[in-house]
Amino acid sequence: MIRHIVHLRFAENASEADRLSIYDQLAGLSGHIDGILDFQHRTNVSVEIPLVRGFNDMFWFDFADETVRNAYLEDSVHKAIGAQIVARLEGGADGVFVCDIEV
Repeated sequence: MIRHIVHLRFAENASEADRLSIYDQLAGLSGHIDGILDFQHRTNVSVEIPLVRGFNDMFWFDFADETVRNAYLEDSVHKAIGAQIVARLEGGADGVFVCDIEV
C-alpha cells in the first residue's frame, strides 16, 4: 500500500469554505479511481511553530499500490483539483510538500 501525504500552506485569503470544497472534491476521487482505499484530511496541531513553516493543513490518500498512485497522478480530475489547490496556496507550488511512503 502507498500512502500519499500532502502538506499545504494555504494563503491567508483562502477561506475555510475554500478548503472544505477542495477536501470534498478530493474525497470524491475515491469513487472515481479504483484502488483508492482511504482519504483523510487534518489540521496540523504541532506546537513546533518555527518548524511547521505555515504547513498547517494536510491530507492523504491510501492507494492499493503504485499503479493506483500513478493513475491518480495522471488523472485529469485530480489535475484540475490540484490546480485549484495551488491557486490557493501561499507561493503557489512552493506551498505544497508531498511525501509517499509504503505502508
